[in-house]
This record gives sequence, C-alpha cells and structure tokens, in this order.
Amino acid sequence: MDSKKIIETEKKCIMQTYSRSSIVIDHGKGCYVFGKDGKKYLDLFGGLATCSIGHGSKKVAEAVCNQAKKLVNVTNLYYTEPQVILAKKLVKLSGLGKCFFCNSGAEANEAAIKLARKHTGKTDIISTKHAFHGRTLGALSATWKEKFKKKFEPTLPGFTFVDYNNVEATENAITEKTAAVIVEPIQGESGIIIPDEDYLVKLKKFCEEKNILLILDEVQTGTARTGKFFAYLHYNIKPDIVTLAKGLANGVPIGVTIAKEGIDFDKSDHASTFGGNNLSCAAANATIDFILEKNLMENAAKQGNYFMKKLNELKNKHDMVKEVRGKGLMIGVELNAECKDIANKCLEKGLLVNCVSEKVLRFLPPLIITKKELDIALNILEGVLG
Repeated sequence: MDSKKIIETEKKCIMQTYSRSSIVIDHGKGCYVFGKDGKKYLDLFGGLATCSIGHGSKKVAEAVCNQAKKLVNVTNLYYTEPQVILAKKLVKLSGLGKCFFCNSGAEANEAAIKLARKHTGKTDIISTKHAFHGRTLGALSATWKEKFKKKFEPTLPGFTFVDYNNVEATENAITEKTAAVIVEPIQGESGIIIPDEDYLVKLKKFCEEKNILLILDEVQTGTARTGKFFAYLHYNIKPDIVTLAKGLANGVPIGVTIAKEGIDFDKSDHASTFGGNNLSCAAANATIDFILEKNLMENAAKQGNYFMKKLNELKNKHDMVKEVRGKGLMIGVELNAECKDIANKCLEKGLLVNCVSEKVLRFLPPLIITKKELDIALNILEGVLG
C-alpha cells in the first residue's frame, strides 16, 4: 500500500488511541528512519526510548532470527535457556535478587504493586504527583494525570499522591497500611523532571527506617539511558523493587520486575503467558551485550553532556527556550510556548522529536548517537526556533 492508503486504512481498522504524525515509517538504520516515500529522518525520539542500540541492529536481528528458527515460545511451564541467561545478567547489573518477566513497563509495574502487597501484607501505595506508571488499571492507579484516568474510574483504592522531590511530603503520607513508595528516578512523561541529587538517597533511608518498600520505575530511565544501566546506580543505593522495559530488547516487547532477595512471589501468585519468551529474551541478551561491548553507558553520558551544553547555548539565543534539563540521553527542553508546532516543523525538516507535557521537547535518541548526528539535529532545531 502507498502512504495515503495506509493512513486511510488505519483510520477505518484501528482504534484511534494515538495522535500519529502524518508519515509512514518503512525501515530504519542506526539513528535514522525512512518513510515509505524514501524521506530520511534523524530519530531523536528512539521509539520512545525503546531502540537503545539503534534501528536495524544487525546484532539484534541475528539473535532474533536465529532464535525464531529454533523456538519462539513454549510458555513458562518449561525451562528455557535464553530467559535464565537474561535473568542472570539483570541480577548482576542490578545488584538485586530475582526477576519476573512480562511484556511491558505497565505490566512490570503491575507485578511490582502486587509483589509489594504480597510481601508486606499491607495495601496502600504512595506515588507522586505528575507520575506516569502505565495505563493498565493498577499502573493507572499509580499515575497522576487526571485525563488518563477519568474515563476509567474507579481506579484501584489505596493510592496516595505526594509532591515529587519532597521526602517530607512522603513522610507525612505514611500510615499503618502503607506497603511501598513508587517513584521514577526522573519523571519522563511529565517533562523530564530531575529531582535533587539527594532525593532518592533520603527517600531510600526513610523507607528503610519505616520498613516500607521502595519501588523504582526505571521503565524509561533504565537500560543505560542516563549513563548507568540503572539510574539509581548514580546514587549508590538499591531499591527493594525495580521495573524495566522499553529499551531492554531494542524495541522487541519485554518487561521485567526485579526484587531484592527475600521479596518473591509464590507459585501461582502471578504469571504471564508470553513473559520471558525465547524471542524477547534473545533480543534483550543481544542488546545488553552490545551496550556493554560498545561502552554505550559512557557514550550516553558523554553525548548527553555535549547535547545539553549545546542546547543551553540555543537557550541563550532564543527567548522561546525556558530551560534545558536531563541526565545522559534523557533530555527535555522546556519552551515558553506549546511545542507541538515546533515538533511538527522539525518533522518537516527531517528530525523526529517528541512533544510532552504540552511545552517540553523530549529527546530519547539511540545510545549509539554521535556528535555529528547531534550537530545535525541542533542545526535543524536552531533553524526551526529561528
């Protein structure tokens, strides 16, 4: 089908839950994607942080192809090697205990909520204002924005919201029913909100003192995005539970909940038919190996620092730019006006960026991004802002 026919058919046959840009992406290579019409786009959105090691990765393609020829899924009623290999890698990288595999970040957070309630015997969860943890009913209950929830109320009871980056507010919200606190190390969907350097350290200490579990949602910050494999490693702490998804398998659906030793499900407490399937685990193993072999954590830190420096130079030139914030290759540029038109103009000039929280341009490029590619993006962005 040509692009026009694809767009027409989508409107007829697919529920209209997404506001799509008016291009049809056909294939990708590295940090670029190509439309059906052959136009080339520099992708600084990275499939919403899912394409950690770039589009068309030979390493992931070979791993997926070889695994698909052998076995795709036999469910978790049998042992499979790729899943065990992946779990061992994640336990080592996280410094935690055991993994539960699923298919998305929302599912990983659902598992974390159930695990916290099961382990503590308590019901209530403290989340933060402006948090985003997913759209399934449990994860949605921990999500702040009313527009995501209103049509589906009542959500699950037992969720309280406190100010982000405010440990005292968390302290004041604790009751005898509190099982856990769930928080993002950086709030992504609310516009790349960076907390104080000591926020997670203080929060972890407080949770330990009160015997409350700390759940870190690293669905967006994880898989080397911030310059460490997990963002909490910047602060020399360990959560009780961490969730991971998005970039773990370079775009192949996967999610994982990792918990400290002693925090565990019993048989039949939880399950996922496709969770930890051979294909997803093969892709995740290849992605992690590539990140480690190519030192992409270091690249994320280096290129992120460079990009933020240059974006701040743009800020000094253009009154439209209010603030630049980020860590590694998770970066937001807050504007003094709504950013939808800016994102659309960037698209016209061959640059994919994301507009989030109405006024923030969000950048989540593949971790393989180079200075040369960032300079191309900067030139386009400066032209659009000008």
